[in-house]
Amino acid sequence: MHETPERLLDPEMLARLQGLPLRARLMVEGYAAGVHRSPFHGFSVEFAEHREYAPGDDLRYLDWKVLGRTDKYYLKQFEEETNLVCHLLLDTSESMRYRSNVATESKLDYARRAAAALAYLVLHQQDSVGLITFDSEVRKLIRAGSNPSRLNDILHVMADAPAERKTALAPIFHDVAKRLKRRGIVIVLSDLFDDVDSIIAGLKHLRHHRHEVVLMHVLDPAELDFPFDSVTLFRGMEGMSDVLADPPALRRAYLAEFGSYRHRLQSGCRGLAVDYVPMRTDRSLEVTLSSYLASRQ
Repeated sequence: MHETPERLLDPEMLARLQGLPLRARLMVEGYAAGVHRSPFHGFSVEFAEHREYAPGDDLRYLDWKVLGRTDKYYLKQFEEETNLVCHLLLDTSESMRYRSNVATESKLDYARRAAAALAYLVLHQQDSVGLITFDSEVRKLIRAGSNPSRLNDILHVMADAPAERKTALAPIFHDVAKRLKRRGIVIVLSDLFDDVDSIIAGLKHLRHHRHEVVLMHVLDPAELDFPFDSVTLFRGMEGMSDVLADPPALRRAYLAEFGSYRHRLQSGCRGLAVDYVPMRTDRSLEVTLSSYLASRQ
C-alpha cells in the first residue's frame, strides 16, 4: 500500500527539529560548513532556478523580467549559490517492506519519514536537496534544488515508490558517484542487506569523489533481537526461499552472525570517515534524528 505524501511530514516533530540544522563537516565545493556563500559569482556559473526575494538578499540577482511580468520579486539562483547540497538515497527494495509485530511501521515507511524530515530541514535552511530511489538500479532521480516546491516533488515520489525488487547497493553507489557532479552530503537510508565488502567499496567510490556520506541503517527490532520463540515460517524476500525453522536453536548463531555483519559495516565506515547512524523502527524518529543532528553541531 502506498503512503500518502501528507502523512510523511509530522509538523510537531519538524518544529522541534528546526533548531538543529544539517551542516556540512567537510569542505563542499570550496566553502565550509554550509554557512557561507559560494566564492563563485553571477555570470561565471550556471543558472539553476528562481527563489522568492527575502530581506537582505543581494539585489544584483533580482530578475527584472519576472518582476515586470508578475509584479513579484524573484532572485536568479545559480548552481553554486546554495551553501550545501544534500542528496537523499532511499532504498525501495522488497526487504524494506518488512514490519514485525513489535514495530508500528515498516522500514520503508520509517525511512520515508526520515527522508521527508531531512528534506524539509535542508530546504528550510535555504540549501539544496535532491532524491534518488533505488533497488538494484536507480528508479527515480530528483535533481537537487532549493526551491520550496522540491519538497512536494520528493514527497510524491517517495509516497509512490513500490518495494518489490531485489537490492544491489554497490552498483548503486558506483552509479551515483558518477552521476553527482557536485560535491555534497549523500545520506543513504537502507537496511543495507548486501555484501559488506561490496558496500564499503561503493562507499569508497563516493568518498573518492569527495562527498560527505551518512549511512542511516534502518532495521526492524525483530531483525536485531530475534525474539521468535516457537517454530516459525520465515518468508523469503528478494528471491529467497521460505524457511521453516526452530528459532531457539538458531538464536545464538543468528545474533553472532548479525553482530559480526554490523561490526564489519561500522568498522568500514569509520575507516572511510562515513557516519554510521543506526535506526530502529520501534524508536522515536524525532529522538534518533535530533540526537544525530545535535552530534554534528
